[in-house]
Amino acid sequence: MPRVALTQEAADVLRRLLASHGDLMFHQSGGCCDGSAPMCYPAGEFRTGSSDVHLGDLTVDTSVIPVWMSAAQFEYWSHTHLTIDVVPGRGSGFSLEAPLGVRFLVRSRLLNEGEF
Repeated sequence: MPRVALTQEAADVLRRLLASHGDLMFHQSGGCCDGSAPMCYPAGEFRTGSSDVHLGDLTVDTSVIPVWMSAAQFEYWSHTHLTIDVVPGRGSGFSLEAPLGVRFLVRSRLLNEGEF
């Protein structure tokens, strides 16, 4: 069972970003303010390491978009399934969708026994 999914609305925004920026990635740090939101970057722009957890990959058409989360944040979310969605409004200036007037956010649900 994948740990992470995507709404159709978020996939539509990602198509626009893929056309403008090429390959993409997500990272959620769990820091204050917008750090608790998934940040979208050009692939490889945010360096991941041993303090990050690879939650899985999202597929938009033929593009594969890896999703990462800091290990400390993952401790809080380890029993949840995450869905990346998009809503109107400005989020962090560091995430690629900010100039489009939308922001990505995570919706979660508890995993059922056997799903994790």
